[in-house]
Amino acid sequence: MNNQKNKGYKNSVNKHNRSGKQNKKQHNKRGNQADAKHNRKHKKVNAPQRGQKIATAKVTCSGLTSEGKGIAQWDGKRLEVADLLPGETAEIIVSKKGQYVNGDLKKVITPSKDRVTPPCPYYYECGGCQIQHMSDQAQARFKEETVASLMKPFGKPEPIFTMDHPYDYRNKNNLTYGMNKDRQIIGGLYAQNSHEIIPIDKCLIHDPKADEIAKTIQGLMKSFKMQPYNEDTGRGFLRHVLIKVGKFSGEIMVVLVAASSVFKGKNNFVKALRKAHPEISTLLHNVNTRSDSMVLGNEEKVLFGKGTITDTLCGMEFEISAKSFYQINPVQTEKLYSKAIEMADLTGEETVIDAYCGTGTIGLVASQKAGKVIGVELNNDAVKDAIRNSKRNGVKNARFYQGDAGEFMVQMAGRGEKADVVILDPPRSGSDEAFLSSVAKLKPKRVVYVSCNPETQARDLKYLDKNGYKVEEIQPVDMFPQTNHVESVVKLVRK
Repeated sequence: MNNQKNKGYKNSVNKHNRSGKQNKKQHNKRGNQADAKHNRKHKKVNAPQRGQKIATAKVTCSGLTSEGKGIAQWDGKRLEVADLLPGETAEIIVSKKGQYVNGDLKKVITPSKDRVTPPCPYYYECGGCQIQHMSDQAQARFKEETVASLMKPFGKPEPIFTMDHPYDYRNKNNLTYGMNKDRQIIGGLYAQNSHEIIPIDKCLIHDPKADEIAKTIQGLMKSFKMQPYNEDTGRGFLRHVLIKVGKFSGEIMVVLVAASSVFKGKNNFVKALRKAHPEISTLLHNVNTRSDSMVLGNEEKVLFGKGTITDTLCGMEFEISAKSFYQINPVQTEKLYSKAIEMADLTGEETVIDAYCGTGTIGLVASQKAGKVIGVELNNDAVKDAIRNSKRNGVKNARFYQGDAGEFMVQMAGRGEKADVVILDPPRSGSDEAFLSSVAKLKPKRVVYVSCNPETQARDLKYLDKNGYKVEEIQPVDMFPQTNHVESVVKLVRK
């Protein structure tokens, strides 16, 4: 995904963050024993509301949705039940209100051979990792089948690129703090679809160093009498802590997101945190007075270091600021980008357009094999980052422009200019007809479509298929292990 929709600013913890102690042996063990762990209470079922009926039912799972939920039938209605696997029989709690019917897993009666005990102790509370109850092989198969189902009109996908160590991969980690009922400071993640904080010591998919630093900050808050921000009362100081880690460089950025620009005891707090974690490369104080879900505010002060960190991706060095977008899983990103560049069939002569270019990562990687790269992006801050990254790497054959990529390509076509390859990496909502029609007008020889949402990608491929392009290759990539998200890169050639 790119920076065009300001996604680097969005709070993504509810989607991807998870915590707990990793137990690799436990995770790889087949979960085909009907023990108490399989039958533990999966979700809290609230007391019936007015007009709501609650029933218990025995069902058999017939398949999975694209979100990884089990599909079952009850009273002639289709139910989607979280944590249920194909072939399993289970007891579920059905709640019905009017035409709306919901099913929650109560206990598994006959477990699937693909079921494992989730290694994360917070799995059923948090909800951000949706498929930890599947074995690694089952996760890969589920994601392959999801992409294959969506791409059926265009061809058969290649086997998915999996991750050797599907944990500890997130280089961007956002944690929050609050008070429990005993007025003690707690730190962790929001439960899915709520603002209830789940106290967490370690997240299985976070970079481990980020969790260590977050835990230290929680302890320092008590020592320095620093109050967590309360959204209901508007009182308190610290809202979030954002930690970015350079997976290859080892550099670490810590951003203290506060509700006020007044930071009492700032110097001593910074000194204490750096003493506990000398590996921190830079420390920032971000001020966020907003009342929405945005994590970062506009005001930012550097407390230590240069305010940015660097990391290496596909042999190129990139500068990362607090607000700039950088792929969450750099290990898998290298596989994704390498495949995308391979699909582009570059010989050193081509003109490549990097649409939705964000901070220029994929375009700059492509510049090593292209004749010329043109990056186009709506977000002006991202364009500035792309230009800086271009200079940092000594790239002479790439130019970056602020603007709408579709309009940019229509103008190119109007001037009679050509592009050999268009690489697009749109947000989850996919592209739109205006952009896709501009691709058809420019008539590049090849289109490489990178997507974090194969559902919208399949929709867009239908348009391109009807307007002169044929899908030649489909490659799924598991960018976010333990979650139901899957990346897909598709090569199209002009008919």
